[in-house]
Amino acid sequence: MTSGSPSSGETAIAGVPPAVLAEIESHLRAREARREEIYGRARDLRRLAQRTMMRLHTEPPPEADLREIRERGRELAAGLRRDGRGDEGIAADALQEAVEALLLGAVATGAPWPGPGDLGIDPEPYLLGLGDLVGEVRRRALDRLGHDDLAGAERELGRMEAIVRALLHFDTTRAIVPLKPKQDAARALLERTRGEVVMARLLLGRRVGTEGGGP
Repeated sequence: MTSGSPSSGETAIAGVPPAVLAEIESHLRAREARREEIYGRARDLRRLAQRTMMRLHTEPPPEADLREIRERGRELAAGLRRDGRGDEGIAADALQEAVEALLLGAVATGAPWPGPGDLGIDPEPYLLGLGDLVGEVRRRALDRLGHDDLAGAERELGRMEAIVRALLHFDTTRAIVPLKPKQDAARALLERTRGEVVMARLLLGRRVGTEGGGP
């Protein structure tokens, strides 16, 4: 028998101890359970934010829903910082939409706009939510135009301009926050809306001239 070879009665070559394997397995199972929990909470928050934004365009501001979004968003963000290291991406869209809904709520109610610290949400999802807010404000401007409220549409256009200026204030790498696509989209929506408001102003001027007996 070759020297150094284990005999039939000897133990096989040692590998990772079973206790270590069990510890790793327990860690993975715990992380899977945590990811499922994060996903469920993020899904519920996202649905609530989307539903609330729809209502904000057609109904009085749903104060209870806005409070719930704020509370759930804060809890989800805190949980990710505490226990969700590596799993933040699961909740990124939900936090972004929560910010968008809360900022739209501030627009609708005239309340001061909250910052990331007020919401307990990190600046990255806050900026992405702010970028998406431009589309919601555009919708408000178009609604004003649809009701021949040119002054109201111009106010919303001014709000869009202020948001775009705030977005363009930042220049950072996509690895930190993918803000550039939001900036480009916001700028395009602003220019389109500006053109529509200018056209409405011209049409209104012609209408007033015709009704006033002009040529």
